[in-house]
Amino acid sequence: MKKKSFLNKYSLLFLATVLLVLGSCQDDFTDRPSEDGISLDSYYSTNDQVSSATNGMYSRTWFQMYNKFWWSLEVGSGNMFTYSADVAGLRTFSLNGSDPELVNGWSALWANVQQSNMIINFLPARVGPAVSKSVLDNTVGEAYFLRATAYFDLVRLWGPVPIIENPLTYASDPYINTNRVEDIYQLIIMDYLKAIDLLVEKNRGSNYASNGRVSKGSARAMLAKVYLYQKDYANAKRMAELVINSGEFKLLGGELLPTKSFGDLFTYPNNNNEESIFAIQWKGDGTYGSANNCNTQFGFIDGTLSTSNASYAGVFAPAQEIFTLYEANDRRKHETIMVGGDSYPNIKTSLGTGFTVPTDRDLAQGSGGAIKKYCIGLVNGAVTGPADGWAMMDNNTYKMRYAELLLIHAEAILAGGASTSDAAALKSINAVRKRAGLTDLTSITFDNIFLERRKELCFEGDYWFDLGRIDKTKAIAIMSAQNRGDRRASATFTPNYDPNNHAANDFYMDYPDNEVAKNPKLLEAPVPYTFK
Repeated sequence: MKKKSFLNKYSLLFLATVLLVLGSCQDDFTDRPSEDGISLDSYYSTNDQVSSATNGMYSRTWFQMYNKFWWSLEVGSGNMFTYSADVAGLRTFSLNGSDPELVNGWSALWANVQQSNMIINFLPARVGPAVSKSVLDNTVGEAYFLRATAYFDLVRLWGPVPIIENPLTYASDPYINTNRVEDIYQLIIMDYLKAIDLLVEKNRGSNYASNGRVSKGSARAMLAKVYLYQKDYANAKRMAELVINSGEFKLLGGELLPTKSFGDLFTYPNNNNEESIFAIQWKGDGTYGSANNCNTQFGFIDGTLSTSNASYAGVFAPAQEIFTLYEANDRRKHETIMVGGDSYPNIKTSLGTGFTVPTDRDLAQGSGGAIKKYCIGLVNGAVTGPADGWAMMDNNTYKMRYAELLLIHAEAILAGGASTSDAAALKSINAVRKRAGLTDLTSITFDNIFLERRKELCFEGDYWFDLGRIDKTKAIAIMSAQNRGDRRASATFTPNYDPNNHAANDFYMDYPDNEVAKNPKLLEAPVPYTFK
């Protein structure tokens, strides 16, 4: 089988199963499981030991995805730009199955699937009598949540992939079929529903230190997004409204938190704030891959002026059209991109605290600016937290936040229609716009929501998937019109797109190709999955 795509296709891979040790005995995110072994015989005698079983799955298992590969999707979508050879494949759509960063992304997602499977299948039988049912339920619920989230990325990136609910099923059989996309979505929905049953009801509040773990509301919010992708608008609306009406999450800088702002979302002291639905909990511990590399990948070095704790910065830069994406009074622009003349008094650089972006320099990747979101500058005490030996830091990375849930709610009410003036839909989208300093809309179309999503979530990884879920002719037209070069050398690219095949998902990646010879079934058509 060969999947339709304008990306070059090589061959399909199913990475050898990664089985991880369950956990450790600390109830924080600093003590994490090994990534190179398997332990089915550990015994968990305390609540703390059980709670810590998922620690690594909030951080280290995601690292190879979020070090570079996730951001290369922003390059592919036209939000980011880079000349860096290891992440530039999607700028020209030359990415293929031999790409090391693509392999890293695939591997990270399977690590999450398989560690989740270990907890779901084996942890309940290995707890002692002193472990409370509520603690065990919550930990297993986290595993269902994390497996669903990993599969949601897998199916959006690669389409048909193997469904593996118990790793021991295939321990002696390396030949595994892929399963149909509709079956993978069924698994995702089932897993999020199971997570809703098992997770704690609510754990968000002003004590940010206690907000790191997911809750029922986190699972409902992610499930709303999954239903939206399935165009199941009724269920997307229902789930979104359960989250909205719970009051668990709030917009920083919204009506309920007026002393905060959009910019506060991306600062270290605001890790696990009231808007965070699910965030990766980076914690540098002296081991490579435990902390967040964004401060180095973004920002810039220009002569003696640097925002980076490393000897390099600005591997990724804003694409040219991002400089004109925002209205002049949109507060998000200053906190999303650095533009010549903009000042950042709270960021420490190599020249001291506070700087003004140079107006006459090429800066990151020749773009004429730099990415501000997730760039927090040189280590500055409690303002930034520490940096490890690789200049990686402890600021969280969002997988989902409440602003997106509100935009999902508005889109679910629109339900594929031409426009809506529904009061609830307007309330949701206008809350996001009002926080940005923009005027209220009185009627909305899909294009309004699509644009608002791009501005709100720019550099967070969603625009590639948003392009992938609209009419393909429209998506290709958008991408073909982009300047995919720097500020001095514009470049365009016309993908090899077949307009007669609208059923194809042209936004699927190549599977990594280094394992195809080990599993010839991966070249066969996906098969239905039998749920037990």
